[in-house]
Amino acid sequence: MKLNKIILASHATPGACAAEETAFKLCSKNGASLYHLLVVPDFWKGMMGDDWLNNAVSQIRFGNYVENQLVQEAATELERLSKRAKQKGIPYKDDVRLGKPAECLIDACNNGTFDLCIIGSTRPKGTEGYRSRMDMKALTQSLTVPLLVIPHPDR
Repeated sequence: MKLNKIILASHATPGACAAEETAFKLCSKNGASLYHLLVVPDFWKGMMGDDWLNNAVSQIRFGNYVENQLVQEAATELERLSKRAKQKGIPYKDDVRLGKPAECLIDACNNGTFDLCIIGSTRPKGTEGYRSRMDMKALTQSLTVPLLVIPHPDR
């Protein structure tokens, strides 16, 4: 199978970084371009901390702080992958979306001409960190692109 364009859903967790390794290897081997999708899960939307902040000004400041943190983290990840792709001579584009991870990935794949979609597997039970809750059932039923799920490095 000749690969020309690969979509990688990554957000810098250990599982996502394992997927990145595979994506870069396949791009280098096939001369393929890399499209990086970073999804900010929609549970962050409207995060105001209103259960512990007692006035509107404090809530707005906290909401702005959270939003700025998310923007900085996304920019750091995009820069990291862009720099790595440039060093390897791999054509690279990125896309940041707010929403449900599976829905965003399905939409991106439906609106692109990808030969392969690569994601990392979920974290093993007991591993610290938030789970973005990729809806694998929705993904496998709706995705029109071959899907490669890379095992978590702790498995």
